Amino acid sequence: MLSVSCPSCGAPVAFRSHASVMAVCEFCRTTVHKDAGAVRDLGKLSEVLEDYSPIQIGTSGKVGGRAFTVIGRIQLRYAAGMWNEWYLMYEDGGAGWLGDASGQYTVTTARPLPASWPDFDRVRVGAQYDLESGAGGGLFTVSDRRVATCVGGQGELPFRVGDGWQARVADLRRGAAFATLDYSDGDTPVLYTGFATTLGTMQCQLLRDDEAIKASAGRYRGKVQALQCPSCGSPIGYLPGMAANLVCPACAARIDAATPQAEVLAAGERTARVPLTLTLGTVARIGQQDYHLIGAMKRLDDDGEEWTEYLLYTPRGQFFWLVETGAGWWRSEVLDEWPEPGTPAVPKVALHNIAYERTLDYPARVSWAAGAFNWKVAAGERVRVREFERGQTSLAAEMNDEELSWSRSTPVAFDQVRAWFKLPAPPAPARGKSVLSANDLRWRFLLWMVGLNAVPLLFNFFDTVVWLAAGIFVLFISFDEKKNRETP
Repeated sequence: MLSVSCPSCGAPVAFRSHASVMAVCEFCRTTVHKDAGAVRDLGKLSEVLEDYSPIQIGTSGKVGGRAFTVIGRIQLRYAAGMWNEWYLMYEDGGAGWLGDASGQYTVTTARPLPASWPDFDRVRVGAQYDLESGAGGGLFTVSDRRVATCVGGQGELPFRVGDGWQARVADLRRGAAFATLDYSDGDTPVLYTGFATTLGTMQCQLLRDDEAIKASAGRYRGKVQALQCPSCGSPIGYLPGMAANLVCPACAARIDAATPQAEVLAAGERTARVPLTLTLGTVARIGQQDYHLIGAMKRLDDDGEEWTEYLLYTPRGQFFWLVETGAGWWRSEVLDEWPEPGTPAVPKVALHNIAYERTLDYPARVSWAAGAFNWKVAAGERVRVREFERGQTSLAAEMNDEELSWSRSTPVAFDQVRAWFKLPAPPAPARGKSVLSANDLRWRFLLWMVGLNAVPLLFNFFDTVVWLAAGIFVLFISFDEKKNRETP
């Protein structure tokens, strides 16, 4: 490990990896460049926005039998959101990256670039490319293409980066495999390949606990729990540092809360409150964890069918959705492992060797949104949805020009939703009163009278039927009078 003095403030700056070319002084934010035994001041790098990620500098774990330690971090922001890239130093001297976006993680390392690769401007979401020479063969599908800007960093990094540095990247997936084509340094990309993973699978140690996360989240702009809408002044409750894309429930203004001064992105029109079954800000107890309901939006298709989607989050898990439709409730989670695609002639996909048949193909549009989201959402946004079903389980691919994602949905009984959110039980149906009970009693008494006179009717029909008819007449008259007295 190399330790140098910061050229700006004199504090010690450590270089633990020989591959690191710069480090960020944790005291004054100066970026220190290591060059031929000397160090240079490259200027300041903004402090990262502390979010709800449990990872931190010093977190360790194991991937593929290789032990690693997190030694650096850059925070990248694009048009629809933000994510972290953690720089890893392996015990054997190698290096890699841990992508961290909304509770989903990918581990990648640099690989040789195949002979054929697309130009960045020609990359299209949903297109397939063969990365055989760098990833072991097979076609990868483009999941997103974006231009992101560095908004903060800390620790050691393998290249020079500062405020405003741009990353041009295209991410691709195949099953659980993951790849990134990084065009940041020019037209010829650098290929990184790896796979989706979880903190548990990586056996991570020295993670931040829940209290540390809550204490630091949002400290870049102050520990704010309620923000005043810059457009209409209404209070907006949200979890700072975790979901910075807000929609005011009162005026529908889109608000960027990822900067020290909250900014209105698009002024909304004041709208009437939309009735929701679940209330924004409530907490659901699911398993052994508390999930916060932080956002809600309504979507509809071109036929006018509408449904409601609720976004839930817990610091120890990833986002998931509760979807309320006319046919019931569904729990929907974004997939780390993608299904194997079928062919145009055979509209099926397979996940874990189980085939799903395509059932629906439709456009979906956001008609209303409120609360906090992990991407920028606004009324009018459209995606193309293709659904595949097997039994009661549904897989859905949602795609627009910037991103393609897969999710899996399973049905949830409303009684279960009610238990999670501690919703009151529905009122018991009102029991019938005088008219219904009187009718029942009248007809039962009539049948009793006919049965009692069955034998006399056989032997003296005419005399008996006269008296029976008289009794029935009196019976109906008496019940009608009682009904009239009881009716107000």
